[in-house]
Amino acid sequence: MTDVFEVRAWDGAGRLGRLDVPRAGVTVETPALMPVVNPHLRTVTPVRMEELGAQILITNGYILYESDDYREQALDEGLHSLYDFSGAIVTDSGSFQLSVYGNEEVDIDTREILQFQHDIGSDVGTPVDIPTPPDADRERATEELVTTRERLELAADLDLGGMLLNAPVQGATYGDLRERAGREARATGADVFPVGAVVPLLNDYRYAEAVEVSLAAKRGLGPAAPVHLFGAGHPMTFALAAAAGSDLFDSAAYALYARDDRYLTVRGTEHLADLEHLPCPCPVCADHGADGLRALADEARERRLAEHNLHVSFAEMRRVRQAIRAGDLLELVEARARSHPAVLDGYRALLDASETIERTDEASKDAFFHLSAESARRPEVRRHHDRLVALPVEGQEVLLSEGDRNDAFDETWRVVPPFGPFPRTLSETYPLTAEVPERTDRAAQAAAGRGVTALAEANPDVSFTLAHWAWPDDVLATLPDRVTTTPLGEDTPPDDGA
Repeated sequence: MTDVFEVRAWDGAGRLGRLDVPRAGVTVETPALMPVVNPHLRTVTPVRMEELGAQILITNGYILYESDDYREQALDEGLHSLYDFSGAIVTDSGSFQLSVYGNEEVDIDTREILQFQHDIGSDVGTPVDIPTPPDADRERATEELVTTRERLELAADLDLGGMLLNAPVQGATYGDLRERAGREARATGADVFPVGAVVPLLNDYRYAEAVEVSLAAKRGLGPAAPVHLFGAGHPMTFALAAAAGSDLFDSAAYALYARDDRYLTVRGTEHLADLEHLPCPCPVCADHGADGLRALADEARERRLAEHNLHVSFAEMRRVRQAIRAGDLLELVEARARSHPAVLDGYRALLDASETIERTDEASKDAFFHLSAESARRPEVRRHHDRLVALPVEGQEVLLSEGDRNDAFDETWRVVPPFGPFPRTLSETYPLTAEVPERTDRAAQAAAGRGVTALAEANPDVSFTLAHWAWPDDVLATLPDRVTTTPLGEDTPPDDGA
């Protein structure tokens, strides 16, 4: 793999990065959105996209190759002149058309299409891989993966000049195949690694499976590889996909939805006809309002809606980058998960892999906000439980309390769900400075109970007493028998401070 990607900050599996694109002479700050440009249907011009914040875009090399209108112009002038765009340009190969129309309609090989992409000035080219659909049987997925690997190896041996190479990772929804495909793609020495054939999952709101596919691919690719999640174009998915480790996102949604009078928000999609008020402060919404947009002629309305959709999308991507920088990406994911059940499913799938995402999570951040039952499964909680075994316990009689100190014991540790016990001297260290609700949920109490168990098992000669605010019996039943428990009362606990 060439040295074109640098990770600058981590938050879970999400990261801020810099992708150097030498042929364009630019560096793309990731996570980044790549608007899809169809040369025949430019709802928003690339130069306007650049004004709105696009650092990079993606277009279909196969469509240009087949185009009577633009093929020769692209060869003569180059993509950057054709599109009047100074950022980086990625070209796809026709694999999408292959997935839709099959071999009988797409007649081009990897050498030919990569040479064409190079000749028109593409900055990142893509070979013709086989995009196996999610619900294909294992035999088909395995066979097509072999073909994709052969084409990637062929592509890696070509002289592409300064053009970077995409190495798509396929394997349908089989985690082991995706992981294997990731290892094989990385071994080719390619530069960028698209996770392919996830569009059907995203279109069907199967976000949990999309997360699982992404994480499986990343296990094979390793933490250093830049990852492009094909088709992740709806802004409500950006935070989730970034938290699962994706760096590049391509979107045709801005234009496709505008064509049907659909209005994007970070909470979902609305039909313009149903809106009386526009919930967005972008210039399009501020200048027109719902009635004004509806009153526009069809072509003008489509263009303005597409611009709004891009405004929302770029704003959300900036919000994701800032969340990673601040260390609160998972709080943003939780907020998005509260707006759509499919995003919540995806978040829960991400937390199923908390052990994996904890490995790259920053150990210290500004604050931890407990926002839901899912917060109890975050990697910070797992890390605290793992570290409990190394914390020294002073004395033989130790109180673990959600309430105050008690001098009848040798030592009193604080207990804060979902983390569980910790010495009071650590009260000002991350993540134990967490903002937690007074009305603790069962999931947080169960997580705190796991912390109590970890501490007790690491210190078998110490007698522990847990003083708790009305934890449910089934949670208390999970504690070791030698941990004595005593309720503090039925009311909401007071603020204990440090």
